[in-house]
Amino acid sequence: MEVILKEDFASLGYKNDVVKVKPGYARNYLIPRGIAVLATESNKKVLAENLRQAAHKAERIKNEALSLAERIGSLVLEIPAKVGENGKIFGSVTNTQLAEALRVQGFDIDRKKITINDDVKMIGEYKATLDLHREVKHTITFRVVGE
Repeated sequence: MEVILKEDFASLGYKNDVVKVKPGYARNYLIPRGIAVLATESNKKVLAENLRQAAHKAERIKNEALSLAERIGSLVLEIPAKVGENGKIFGSVTNTQLAEALRVQGFDIDRKKITINDDVKMIGEYKATLDLHREVKHTITFRVVGE
């Protein structure tokens, strides 16, 4: 069954994407929650018209995401953590801590758009991916240091 996403959904795709899902998932989860609508011919035509009209705005949003990625550049964040013996940290570093560190640097990025590539359990340097736009992904480096 094909549906049109009305908002970004992590496991399926981005707003206005036409995706194929199982009928039960669409009928019982996506459509009742307002995440998607059925991809009928009329809904596809409405989508095409909306996309045509929104193309200029989408280009501006993409350019803003590109400029944000450029401003972030090769920024290296330092995340303080409590450290035990052998450089092992208590707990782990989360995307919430990275979002707060970026906010301190002047970049307001939602924690849901940050993906840490490795398990962070030791002091050292790690990488995270920022999902700034559907076509703009930016990798940042962060260093875990002891408090």
